[in-house]
Amino acid sequence: MTCLPNLTTYLPQRVNSGPWLTAYTLFELRQRIESVQQLVLPICPLGSEYTSLAELGELVLPPLFHEAMDDELKSSLLQRIRECFPYFHTGRVAGQTSARLDIVEVTKPAPVQTVRPRVLAFSVDTAVEEHGPHLPLSTDTIQSYSVLTRLEEEVDGFIAGPPVEYGHLTWGLPFGLSIDVTPELLTRYVTGFTNAVLEWLQPDAIYVVDVHGSLVHRQSIVAGLEQSRANRWAFRWLHEPLIEFASERGDQHAGGVETALVEFASPELIDRRWFPDRLDEIEAGEMSLEQAVELTADLPRFIEYAESNPINGIVGKIRNYESLDAALMFDRMLTVARQDVDTLLSGQPGDVHQVAGDSPWERDKQSR
Repeated sequence: MTCLPNLTTYLPQRVNSGPWLTAYTLFELRQRIESVQQLVLPICPLGSEYTSLAELGELVLPPLFHEAMDDELKSSLLQRIRECFPYFHTGRVAGQTSARLDIVEVTKPAPVQTVRPRVLAFSVDTAVEEHGPHLPLSTDTIQSYSVLTRLEEEVDGFIAGPPVEYGHLTWGLPFGLSIDVTPELLTRYVTGFTNAVLEWLQPDAIYVVDVHGSLVHRQSIVAGLEQSRANRWAFRWLHEPLIEFASERGDQHAGGVETALVEFASPELIDRRWFPDRLDEIEAGEMSLEQAVELTADLPRFIEYAESNPINGIVGKIRNYESLDAALMFDRMLTVARQDVDTLLSGQPGDVHQVAGDSPWERDKQSR
């Protein structure tokens, strides 16, 4: 038993419910945001209780942590977040909103932590990223923590700590309600966050995961870990063992694979008004990888295309779901994570997974 903040009060338990903005779908937020007067971004100490942060506004973005930033990095991150959210400024024609984004600084010290993990794990995912009309924004975090919380149950001394919820993305920006942290800022924040949790909990090792497909995002995470004070750490892209089910079938983002894995985590995380009842409409709004990659090079054009065409943010194939075994895919993710943790716990030098991996998508070296 630990005295860390209770992640079950933060991680989405049900789609389109509660104060955390990341539990909502793109389509639901498009409607809600017109009536919401206050969107809140908390900046708080590590260890702050999520229940208290949830009371700060009508809809609350994932927190940033004081200990992970100096003043210059904080200023740069906030400037970038304001550029992206709720709608990316560059090239934006429609979709404006009167909702106000307030930065709330929480200065009350968090309770002192006495736990010292053998392995402290966290994800660095793009939690504020649209995932079509039927999946919550935090689809990536949901998948990562379905693995990490299972390992926490299985492995003595393994603790799933608070996630880093901001990362590098491109495809979400044309649709709005997504936040991109540039690669340089992401590397700096990962370094600061890693150093902060090392000082906070003094774990023997650090284990970091993500499921987001961008190679640049993963490279930025690894660079941040390399520049930190962590002596023993591992990083894993959890979708690496799923390539045959995802990219090889043209199912890159918010399609069948992610739908199946989120549903496996909890059926209540799927908006049933859309899936599976309106499967034909979801399918009609898909983009191909080729379309997405072509438009990524010209973001204003991508935004114009998204605003003038009936597309829904999915880059993939929703009907891939019909031929997938979610339990098998989850087991593959869990297996590689178990192997990583076993290696970390062995205490032997080397052999830990510290690479970002390759891009599994031909022609897709920079997108997502």
